[in-house]
Amino acid sequence: MRIGMGYDVHRLVEGRPLHLGGIQIDHHLGLLGHSDADVAIHALCDALLGAAALRDIGFHFPDSDPKYKGIDSRELLRNVARLLDRNGYTIGNCDITICAEQPKINPHIPAMTGQLAQCLNCHPSQISIKATTTETLGFTGRQEGIAAYAVALINEKN
Repeated sequence: MRIGMGYDVHRLVEGRPLHLGGIQIDHHLGLLGHSDADVAIHALCDALLGAAALRDIGFHFPDSDPKYKGIDSRELLRNVARLLDRNGYTIGNCDITICAEQPKINPHIPAMTGQLAQCLNCHPSQISIKATTTETLGFTGRQEGIAAYAVALINEKN
């Protein structure tokens, strides 16, 4: 049994769609990044990669590589799942916390959970997603960006 932790943050800007947890959410601001900037998936990728001691998302999918420009982060997560499988690991469970003042995340959690479970080829009960605000404090409180934290437990295949 191995555990990993991940964190990601992206700035909110006008003119971009908002992708979180593998779904697009209707909001007047979106996250700025080289990919679709899905902070929940990026944090989860780092947690999974860290648990397996396989470095981090930037090592495997560098923002200097044009092939990742605008990529759907679900594809990155699928690639991480394949890396784990090739290295002899299975998913135990994943726990993600998304920090945002707006939009409200809770109504979207079931759809996010389904998307992430599908990408990881695991049961939705192995994915936990929570949402919180920072009570208007800091960059997330000022709605300048969204942050996500993730913890993942993986197991060695028998």
